[in-house]
Amino acid sequence: MFKVFKRNVVKMFRELLVYHNSSLEFRAKILTLMVSSNGEICECEKQKLKEIAYKIYNEDPERAELLIETVKEYHDKIITNNGLDFEHLIQLVAKEVREVKRFHQKIDIGLLMELHDCIEDEEDRMFQMRIVEFLQNLKEEYGEAA
Repeated sequence: MFKVFKRNVVKMFRELLVYHNSSLEFRAKILTLMVSSNGEICECEKQKLKEIAYKIYNEDPERAELLIETVKEYHDKIITNNGLDFEHLIQLVAKEVREVKRFHQKIDIGLLMELHDCIEDEEDRMFQMRIVEFLQNLKEEYGEAA
């Protein structure tokens, strides 16, 4: 009971309570691009998302869980058309990489490709590969500028 309450409070006041919140939010946006590319999060993607979160924040399980919750929150906003759509999320990611120079380092293509393994439909795989290529281009373009 207390854990659920604590998680909800942190979720509501994430910007104030979470150290380096912008970094966590950026990672969540990138992961959301991958898992929301086909409109749903399958069981395989849920499992891979959890593994990825714990790889990123291996020393901080609470932060890993917060990353997972943030991805789900973004995904729900896209699915329910609640102030965020897929195109807008792509624009946000590009804008943030341009504005915050260190964010290009947060794009880990290897981890993102783990999510790609979950997609079975060929059209969805191609669309997701375009997202990976877009992120790779951002990483290269703004990584060289740093």
